Amino acid sequence: MVDRGASALSFPDDWPAHPDPILALNRMGSFDWDLDTGLMQMDAQAHEVFDVRSDEYDDHPGTLAKRVPPDESRRLDTAVSQALKDGSENYGAYFRIRRRDGSLRWTHTQGYIRRDDTGRPRRIIGIIRDATQELGEIDARRDQAAQDEARRQQTSVVELTTAALAHARTVQDVIDVLKDTHGLVHLGATSLVMGLVEAGRIRLVAEGPADSFVPGTRVTRIDEPYPMSEAVRTLGPCFIESPEEFAERYPILWPHITDLDITSAAYLPLIVQARPIGAMGLLYSDRYGFTSEERNILVALGSSIAQSLQRAMFYEQEMDLAQGLQQAMLPRTIPSVPGADVAVRYRAATIGGSVGGSVGRDIGGDWYDLIPLPGGRVGAVIGDVQGHDTHAAAVMGQLRIVLRAYAAEGHPPATVMARASVFLHELDTDRSATCLYAEADLATGVLQMVRAGHIDPLVRHPDGFCRRVPVPGGLPLGLSAEFGRLEYPVTTMELDPGDTLLLCTDGLVEQPGADLDDGMRTLSALVATGPDDVRDLAERLIDVAAERGGDDDVALLLLRRRGPEGPQSGRPLQRRVAPGDPAALAETRHMIRTAVAAWGAGERADEIELVADELITNALMHTEGSAVVTLRAFAGSERRLRVEVADPSSALPRRREAGESGVSGRGLLLVELLTDVWGVEARGGGKAVWCEFVVPGSG
Repeated sequence: MVDRGASALSFPDDWPAHPDPILALNRMGSFDWDLDTGLMQMDAQAHEVFDVRSDEYDDHPGTLAKRVPPDESRRLDTAVSQALKDGSENYGAYFRIRRRDGSLRWTHTQGYIRRDDTGRPRRIIGIIRDATQELGEIDARRDQAAQDEARRQQTSVVELTTAALAHARTVQDVIDVLKDTHGLVHLGATSLVMGLVEAGRIRLVAEGPADSFVPGTRVTRIDEPYPMSEAVRTLGPCFIESPEEFAERYPILWPHITDLDITSAAYLPLIVQARPIGAMGLLYSDRYGFTSEERNILVALGSSIAQSLQRAMFYEQEMDLAQGLQQAMLPRTIPSVPGADVAVRYRAATIGGSVGGSVGRDIGGDWYDLIPLPGGRVGAVIGDVQGHDTHAAAVMGQLRIVLRAYAAEGHPPATVMARASVFLHELDTDRSATCLYAEADLATGVLQMVRAGHIDPLVRHPDGFCRRVPVPGGLPLGLSAEFGRLEYPVTTMELDPGDTLLLCTDGLVEQPGADLDDGMRTLSALVATGPDDVRDLAERLIDVAAERGGDDDVALLLLRRRGPEGPQSGRPLQRRVAPGDPAALAETRHMIRTAVAAWGAGERADEIELVADELITNALMHTEGSAVVTLRAFAGSERRLRVEVADPSSALPRRREAGESGVSGRGLLLVELLTDVWGVEARGGGKAVWCEFVVPGSG
């Protein structure tokens, strides 16, 4: 080491008084480079770092040229020259030296530049040390950091994939999560294949990039020589680390995938409760081999995917069972109804937020029904049992059958609804149901409706105008029986030829952020501008519901009353006759006489007038309200004229023996003798007595 005392220049202020032991302990050598003379003295430790003997070094830096490769020398000279020029006080640099055995070794030097009063550099005092271990540790730390980052990214992808799989309901949802480009890129995979075990075979459910399908692999046996079959057969992962290994182990498959530039692959068994349910393959085109850490992560990923697939398979099985149950509960066919066009539709609720854009269906309790009734009448039902599960579907099926039975027995609408409510209450279920029952006489157009907590119906007229029909309602089925409030008011209206009755559940009406009235107005506008044909209209309404989505199912029933096949003689005529109003009674008789003549029924005019007068008189004498008289004529294969007299009393007319005077007791006898057919219908809280006359010369 140079004798610092002989120099006119002083050492740095913080330079140790005796640095040699300190440097030696740290395996560092020192040098003293006199820039005026060009001589650079080094101590023994510095000689050792440069791998030169003391007799081989003559204090001239050029002597070290054989130890410092030219590229390293130029880089070191550049660093020193730059420090000298820009006024720096020190510099540092890593460079390599070539040892006696020809190997290269990293070293590090630091120099402290001493300048005179003018700023001219005069001397460099510095140290040099073997940096092999240091850089090795840095490289190791860098490699470790890279490995940690790669592991973190892989673990993150596994965590993100697992989190996404938690929202996957169907098998397709699982596949969509795994085929998501973002996930595959971070896993390093180029593509993915997946197969499920079915009846001892593997059915391919997901394949790699487009046009990569290998003929004959759609369904394979577990004992065939394919990597996916091996993973299922052995219950262990199959790692393929090079193209050569792929070609050697699977010579049948390899020729078909050479164009994919596959360099390695990992086939993972999908195992649940020690039973293989399938296998998954990740194919790579830019890597060779797998570390033990990567293998463990992929195996963990396979386990998570297997659990998600199992859940999805159970879910699909449950949904198939539930939807099968619901379809079995709904009418398999809708009967043909003379005089009407009918369309029905059902749409299951959409399961929201599918991960890959696929749509799931939920089960619900909505239903429709059409019930043929005696006398050419028909009952239309729409309803919604509370809940979206198999229990709701089961209750719906029982309730539909009960409503059909009560209606077919001939009970009036209010009784049908009340009895259905009692049945549901006694069914030992916590579910309630909303319902609307409409009973239509398609010959006359008379429509009677009762409502149990359901939304109102709509009626569209032939000119396209659509209106909401307010129907006073009672409590939902089940609740009305529980609270002892079984009253269901009956609303009676007339459905003219060409009118369409629309019954639906709230899934077609309710929209996020809008109240029910807004939804009804929107639906009315949609119906008004819809197709004339009820089937086309039903399709359009269901399509709109599908586009809107939603978490509620939809049931829909459309009934359009057709006009008569031939020309109709006249529109219905109606008069109200109040008690003690002889003028109204005279006007009504005149209306009947004039209409009968105008409609070509003059031959039976006396009979019609006599029966009508008898029915009106009975209504006024035996009830406390007004009588409403309606006259209708029907054309077709048999021309008929119908007289109806409605009153507010629910008491049914009964035949009585004539009194001693012979003035009373003959009313129903006359009706039965003079008419071709007659009957009584319940109308809300009252009734209507009707009779029909076949017009001679018809047919």
